[in-house]
Amino acid sequence: MAQANSQHPQWAYFEGKIVPIGDAKISIMSQVINYGIGAFGGVRAYWNQDQQQLYVFRIDEHVRRFLNSGKLFNAQYAFTAAEIRNAIIELLRREGYREDAYIRPLIYNATEDITPRMYDVDFRFACFTKPLGNYISLQVRACTSSWRRVDDNIIPARGKVTGAYVNSALAKSEAHWNGFDEAVVLNQDGHVSEGSAMNLYIVRDGKLITSSVSDNILEGITRKTVLQLAHEVGIETVERSIDRTELYVADEVLFCGTGAQVAAVIEIDHRKVGDGVMGPVGAKLQASYFDVVRGKNPHHLDWLTPVYA
Repeated sequence: MAQANSQHPQWAYFEGKIVPIGDAKISIMSQVINYGIGAFGGVRAYWNQDQQQLYVFRIDEHVRRFLNSGKLFNAQYAFTAAEIRNAIIELLRREGYREDAYIRPLIYNATEDITPRMYDVDFRFACFTKPLGNYISLQVRACTSSWRRVDDNIIPARGKVTGAYVNSALAKSEAHWNGFDEAVVLNQDGHVSEGSAMNLYIVRDGKLITSSVSDNILEGITRKTVLQLAHEVGIETVERSIDRTELYVADEVLFCGTGAQVAAVIEIDHRKVGDGVMGPVGAKLQASYFDVVRGKNPHHLDWLTPVYA
């Protein structure tokens, strides 16, 4: 096993093979650089110290969603789901991580031309990994962003479209500049969509409520996981539009996502959420989630792909 590097990845999958990450270079003339015509995935791998094993969480579903993002471009490409899956596993093995890691597959328009388009172009696949603990704190203070979520008829939010994340960057930066950790973004109708780059739940009267997939959210794999785990522990779940002021009167508010994992929002717009700490529903779901992703729940081992033999 290679020596783990907790600072910087050493390898990338690029142009059909694994290369030193410094050799994975894209032209400044490419359309992904100039117009953001590309998509990406976000996948987690979790280290189990007792088993000395690194587990990739729901890899096949992540690959499927990644390829669905490519469908939004009507992208034509030669790489397959199996190639993507194998590249992820091989990269993790090369790095030899003995800690939690993040995987970033990319599909990008490599065509060097100044006419923005998705036809007669060259879509390619690349991937890198990196060590990653908590993307955000597991308890955060948030504000409602003045920026609205991109609409499905503008840039499809259900895919991880590269250029659309300017929207996320604007919301996240505004929150930071105003002294908050994160942003809650509303859709064009004024309903709660999600965080800057994570799905959102509220808890009211013991029910776990999350925005509908028609409210311009990313169709999150962690979101789906949390819904299933809630059902398994007897928590009623509801998918519907959420009003902004419901955030202020909610018993709990949670962020969830591959990066965010399961985190409590303890304050929104200077209003304390619940008791201002992780609530009982969030604590139960967070504990259940971490048991699953680290291979400590025998009922969901099928969600995990071991990296090391």
